[in-house]
Amino acid sequence: MSAAEILYPETEDDVARIVKEHHAAGQPMEIRGGGTRTGLGRPVQAASALSLAKLAGITNYDPSELVMAARAGTPLSEIEAALAANNQMLTFEPMDHRPLLGADGEPTIGGVFAGNISGPRRLSAGAARDSLLGVRFVNGSGAVVKSGGRVMKNVTGLDLVKLLAGSWGTLGVLCEVIFKVLPRPETAVTIALSGLNDAEAAEAMAAAMAMSVEVSGAAHLPVSVAYRFGDILKSEATTVFRLEGLAPSVEVRAERLVADMRRRGEVSVLDAQVSGELWRDIRDVKPFTFHRTKPVWRVSVAPGAGHQLVAALRLQTGVDAFYDWQGGLVWLQMEAEPEADLIRRYVKALGGGHATLVRADAATRAEVPVFEPQPPALDALARRIKDQFDPGGILNPGRMTATM
Repeated sequence: MSAAEILYPETEDDVARIVKEHHAAGQPMEIRGGGTRTGLGRPVQAASALSLAKLAGITNYDPSELVMAARAGTPLSEIEAALAANNQMLTFEPMDHRPLLGADGEPTIGGVFAGNISGPRRLSAGAARDSLLGVRFVNGSGAVVKSGGRVMKNVTGLDLVKLLAGSWGTLGVLCEVIFKVLPRPETAVTIALSGLNDAEAAEAMAAAMAMSVEVSGAAHLPVSVAYRFGDILKSEATTVFRLEGLAPSVEVRAERLVADMRRRGEVSVLDAQVSGELWRDIRDVKPFTFHRTKPVWRVSVAPGAGHQLVAALRLQTGVDAFYDWQGGLVWLQMEAEPEADLIRRYVKALGGGHATLVRADAATRAEVPVFEPQPPALDALARRIKDQFDPGGILNPGRMTATM
């Protein structure tokens, strides 16, 4: 098989046969969905690839049950169109990495769950894995495994379902995913609070989350990134809060939040259309899509620690930043080098968290630990799990760590 050859199975049986053959021959494979996130993670140590692009299609969807099943290669756009036709949605609003990474292709629903890709609504609705009810996948030996079910009360194999989410194709090749969906909110508004510094914004976001106004998105955009949102925002630091739901409810909750936030600074209200554009741009990290040679980190810490992390880093290196998830998700764009050791040292000093190098060239991703290194005990457990699911080590070898 040449290095350029990509295999395109059309059925689950095709996937099982191909994996079984590669396992028997000891030949590693790169596992791909739509190819939009191949630049995320360490470079895969494999000469051939298996693409799920032709293993596509919605296999079951009854809007009244709020559950959908689809083959892993189904384009995310097809999933979202079917849901929109029934006024429903994926609650975790998965990020589109193409603008940030400069990638082509179509994101797939399997890729979303394989990476546990979650957006701003993660704050209130949970991560992608929290919506995943069941999976069918092929393990590294070529065996088909089914876990979970089509309804929430069926929790058989729930831990296995969640284990596959976020494994980035290193434990099995997802063939079908079953997931819950929810009704689309009737409307949405965004309350924008201007002029706060990072610490003041962290306090304001904590106060808003403590109110009974059901905030579904809370982010802070310092002045250094606010201008990247064009006409949506003024070119000044802006803290934004999203409220969604039935129009009368949103109106009442917005009035309460506006009244509280006016004590902190100038407040404006963005309508549903503008809100949609703004939160898509936050979700897709628009401020850092203009200089694709600069490393970008995704750092998860306690909400009150995000601005402290950025302040500490700015004393040592060139860095730009903005905050999602009430300040608990910090997006960092480094001026030059990734500074992995520095970032992770400060994250640890501030109580711990996770730092993932989302964007860097292949040579850097091969040298720097892209995903957060695990303590020895957890690393040993992860290796035992990998050995059970993929005893030959043929599935996406090297993507998450140099040896896994």
